[in-house]
Amino acid sequence: MPPMMKTVLSAAILGAGLGLGAVAVPAMAQQVPGAADPSRVAAGRYTADPSHTQITFTVDHFGFNAYRGIAGGATGTLQIDPADPSKASVAMEIPVDGLVTTSAELDEHLRSPDFFDMASHPTITFRSTAVEVDGMTAKIAGDLTIRGVTKPVVLDARFTGAGVNPMNQAATIGFEAETTIRRSDFGMTYIVPMVSDEVMLEIGAAFEAAS
Repeated sequence: MPPMMKTVLSAAILGAGLGLGAVAVPAMAQQVPGAADPSRVAAGRYTADPSHTQITFTVDHFGFNAYRGIAGGATGTLQIDPADPSKASVAMEIPVDGLVTTSAELDEHLRSPDFFDMASHPTITFRSTAVEVDGMTAKIAGDLTIRGVTKPVVLDARFTGAGVNPMNQAATIGFEAETTIRRSDFGMTYIVPMVSDEVMLEIGAAFEAAS
C-alpha cells in the first residue's frame, strides 16, 4: 500500500474511533461530575462502592525501601447529614483475601497465621465511634479489628468530592483518609523490626446513595 494511502487510512480509522468514543461516553467530554462542594451532599445512608474504594498499606522493607500493597473489595455504610456532620458514622469491612501485593507468594503468606490468619479471621472491620469536623477535614475515631483484636484508631480524613456518577447515575461522596498502626498490636510480630512494625494506611473511599 502506498505511504500516502496508509496515512489517509490511519487517519480515517483514528477519526472513526474518536467519534465512536464520543458517542459511547458523552459524559466524558463534559466537566468532571464530582466536586468538593458540601452543598452537593444529601443527608442519608450511603454504601461503599467496592470497585472504587481502596486501602493502601505501606511498610519499611528491611530498611531498603517502602513496600506497598492494596486492599480491595471493601464494603460498608456511611450515615451522614451535612447539617451536622459531627454525627456521621461509618462502618467498613475489608476481606483479607482482597489484600494483594506485587508478589503472589507474599499474598499467600499474608493470609497465613504469621500475618492475618485468614482461615480464622477472614475480615478486617472498622466502626467509627466519634467524628470531629473542621471544615473539609475530620478526625474519625473508631475501633479497628484485625485477627479478632480490636484497637482504637483515629483517621485523618478529608472530603474530596460529591456529585452524580455518570456511569450509574448514583449520588456519590468521596473521602480520603490516613492513619498509622502497629501490626504488633494485632498479633502480627513476624520479622519485626526487619519489616517495620508501623504500617501506614491510606484510604480512598467512594460511597453511593443507598437505594
